[in-house]
Amino acid sequence: MVEQMALQIEDLVKRYPTGTQALKGVDLAISPGQFFGLLGPNGAGKSTLIHCTTGLAAPTSGAIRVFGHDAVSHYEQARLAVGLAPQDLNLDWFLTVEETLDYHGGYFGMPRRERRERARELLEAFSLVEKKDDRTRTLSGGMKRRLILARALMHRPRLLILDEPTAGVDVELRLELWHYVQRINAEGTTILLTTHYLEEAEQLCDAIAFINGGEIVAQGTSGELAERYGVASLEDAYLELVGRKELSRAHLVAEEAV
Repeated sequence: MVEQMALQIEDLVKRYPTGTQALKGVDLAISPGQFFGLLGPNGAGKSTLIHCTTGLAAPTSGAIRVFGHDAVSHYEQARLAVGLAPQDLNLDWFLTVEETLDYHGGYFGMPRRERRERARELLEAFSLVEKKDDRTRTLSGGMKRRLILARALMHRPRLLILDEPTAGVDVELRLELWHYVQRINAEGTTILLTTHYLEEAEQLCDAIAFINGGEIVAQGTSGELAERYGVASLEDAYLELVGRKELSRAHLVAEEAV
C-alpha cells in the first residue's frame, strides 16, 4: 500500500495576471510526521507555494493534495487539516487574546466547550494566560508571535505551516518556540517550515528543499545538501545556491589567512 503523503504537490504552476510566473512546475512530497524545511531567497516562490496550499491563491495548473484531499476541488477538507502561522502579524486588533483563539476555533467548526478547553490549553502552553483578556494590539511583538502560533494550532491541524515563525523575535523566545514545535512534531504533527535562519532549519528539519526562481533545485538532509554543493555546511550550500559563496565562513577565513 502506497503511503499517503501529508502534502503532495505535483507540477505546480502559478502565473499572475501581470505575467510573472512565481512557480514553474514544482514537485514536493512531505511524509506524515516529517519536519520539512523550505529555504530560498526572497521572491523564490515560498509564499506563493504556501498561499496555493492554503487556498489564499489559486494555482494556474498542477495538483496539491493535503492528506489525500485535493486543495482546490475539496478545499474544505484540505483546509481543515492545515494550520497556518503566517509571517505577517494578521491579528484582529479589537479582539482579546482569548477571543482570537475562540473565533478561530469557531471558524473551523469546533463546539463551544471544546473551543474553551483548547484555548485554555494553548494559553497555558504559550504563557499567555495573564494576557488572555488583553486586546491583541497591546501585545509585544513576541507575544503576538506566540498568539499567531497558538491560533494556528487551535483546530488541531495535522499539517502545520510555519512561515518565518521567529522573524524579529529575541533569542530566548526563538529557542522557546523551537522547543514547542519540536514537541508537537514528536507528537505526530507534520510541519512545513520556511525560514531565513539557516541554523533554525539545520536544528529542526529532517529534510530540506531549496527553492529558487519558482523551482525546487535541490532536496535532502542538511548533510546531503552540503555534499551536493561540495561545501561543509547547510549555510555554505545556501550561499552557493544564491550565488554569494564569497560570504561563506570558509571563504572569509581563507581570505583572512592571506
